[in-house]
Amino acid sequence: MSDDFITLKKVSKSYTRGGETLTVLDQLDLTITTSDFVALMGPSGSGKTTILNLVGGLDSCDSGSVHVAGSEVSSMSRSKLPSWRSRHVGFVFQSFNLLPVLTALENVMLPLQLTPLSAADRRKQADFALDIVGLADRASHLPSQLSGGQEQRVAIARAIATDPDVIIADEPTGDLDRSSADEVLQILGRLNSELGKTILMVTHDLIAAKQAKRLLELDKGLLVEDQQQEA
Repeated sequence: MSDDFITLKKVSKSYTRGGETLTVLDQLDLTITTSDFVALMGPSGSGKTTILNLVGGLDSCDSGSVHVAGSEVSSMSRSKLPSWRSRHVGFVFQSFNLLPVLTALENVMLPLQLTPLSAADRRKQADFALDIVGLADRASHLPSQLSGGQEQRVAIARAIATDPDVIIADEPTGDLDRSSADEVLQILGRLNSELGKTILMVTHDLIAAKQAKRLLELDKGLLVEDQQQEA
C-alpha cells in the first residue's frame, strides 16, 4: 500500500440553504499518510466534518477526487459504498449512537453483521475489541448502565471491531468530562501507535488536538495551517 493513504485532489463541496450557496471546501488538496493521526480544527462551517464525510464515503464532492485505501471513493456507486465502508472505515461520533436495548457486546457486534464471519468469529472479534478499550467486564451491560466515558469506549470498540484501516472521529470527546476525555484520547493514541490505525479526528479541544501527530486548521473551505507536532 502506498504511504499516501488518503488523498483529496482539488475537492470542492457546496451546499444550498435558503436559496444561498455555501462553499465549504474550495479546491482542497490534502494527503494523509498511512498510520498518521491527524486533528482537524477550525471554526464552524470551515469544512472539517465535510472532509470526514467525504473520506468515509458518507457524502460526495461536487468536483475533484477522494482516494482512500487504494479506492477512489468519490466515483464509487452508492450500492458499493456500504460494503467498502464496512471493510475500511470505523466511525466514532460525539453522540455515542449506541442502541439502548442492546448490550455493549451486541452493539460492538453490529458492524460485523456485514462481514462473512461466522457467529462465533463475530463474537470473538467483538470480545477482542472490548478488551482493547478496557471494557471486557462490561460486555453484558446496557448503555444506560455505563458512564458517558464507557459508552464512548464501547463506540470505539464498535468502530474497530471490523479491523478498519482508518478511524474517523467527529468530536469524540465533545460530550465527556476531562477525565473521560483523556481516557478516550489515550485509547485513540494506542490504536494509532500500537495497531497502526490511521486516525482522522475533528475537534475543538486543544488538549485533544495535541494527541495527534499532525494538526490541520481550516477556514472557509481552505487549509490555512498544516503542522507536524509531537503527540
